[in-house]
Amino acid sequence: MARVELQEVSKSFGPGAAAVDRVSLSLYDGEILALLGPSGCGKTTTLRLIAGFEWPDHGRILIDGRVVAGDGHWVSPERRGVGMVFQDYPLFPHRTVRQNVAFGLHRLSKKEAARRVDELLEQVGLTPYADRYPHQLSGGQQQRVAIAQALAPRPSVILLDEPFSNLDAALRQELRLQVRELLKANRTSAILVSHDQKEAFTLADRIAVMRQGRIEQIGMAYELYSRPRTRFVAEFLGHTAVLEGVFQEEKKGVLTDLGVVPCAGALAASGEHVTVSLRPDSLVVDPHGPFRGAVESVVHEGDRVELAVRLPCGAGSITLRTYAPPDLVVRPGDTLAFAIVPDRVAVIS
Repeated sequence: MARVELQEVSKSFGPGAAAVDRVSLSLYDGEILALLGPSGCGKTTTLRLIAGFEWPDHGRILIDGRVVAGDGHWVSPERRGVGMVFQDYPLFPHRTVRQNVAFGLHRLSKKEAARRVDELLEQVGLTPYADRYPHQLSGGQQQRVAIAQALAPRPSVILLDEPFSNLDAALRQELRLQVRELLKANRTSAILVSHDQKEAFTLADRIAVMRQGRIEQIGMAYELYSRPRTRFVAEFLGHTAVLEGVFQEEKKGVLTDLGVVPCAGALAASGEHVTVSLRPDSLVVDPHGPFRGAVESVVHEGDRVELAVRLPCGAGSITLRTYAPPDLVVRPGDTLAFAIVPDRVAVIS
């Protein structure tokens, strides 16, 4: 069942390109979906449209199968059954942690509300802090209170707008895992807005990559990383080297300025112009490999070594990255041979 559904939704704020341009997506029961993309790509506007803080110019928005915007319908934000968690923790400074979490439970009896608050405080690890005020908590603790507050009324969906951006890196990583566990424990569907790839990869079941108001691709993290459908997705998600070429079925690869880049399967029509994306794991150090290049840099990462290697490419050269075992003895300036792993090459038709 789709908890949230957007059907060809568009929103403009004056002349020029639309902030959100014909976006269609579905959020399923118990799923966490991330909207990922650079600043200004339409992520937050999409979230505000779902929440009811903006009116769509075109299209329909449905929550639990009910039209909340479009076709002449409009449901106000407070009646959509949506919880919100923002960057800046919107807690009541004059209320205790317990009172903040209980704020949206006025429809329950005092006994039921108290039980629900106790349950959530236990889940977020804040039971010992129940009678403290927001200013007596750390930033991470305040954010956990905000998430518990949003979860308390058991909303159909929770919308999270860059919820960890104000926290330090170590705390962000810890909270991401805690929030995912919390959402899954409560079987709550959620949409996360983020420009942080690691955050989206850690939290989300699926990721929608956005660019200039449109969705470029939706899928699981590995699918987006290893099988991007557009050059933008390939270059936005992690390091990649991109080459243009022609798919040649008889050579089982793509003819590029680097040479024939092997790929697994017939990923395009023979003779078709395509784009090839080479990730660091697309290359392996191989003394018998057909590609040779000069090592530009060596970065030791403990369990592996990351190499930047410059290879001849047409009239110029190209720098590719790859990984090697930690015991490989290599220095900048050395020449190494490489092979390309066919099933780790992404071909964008």
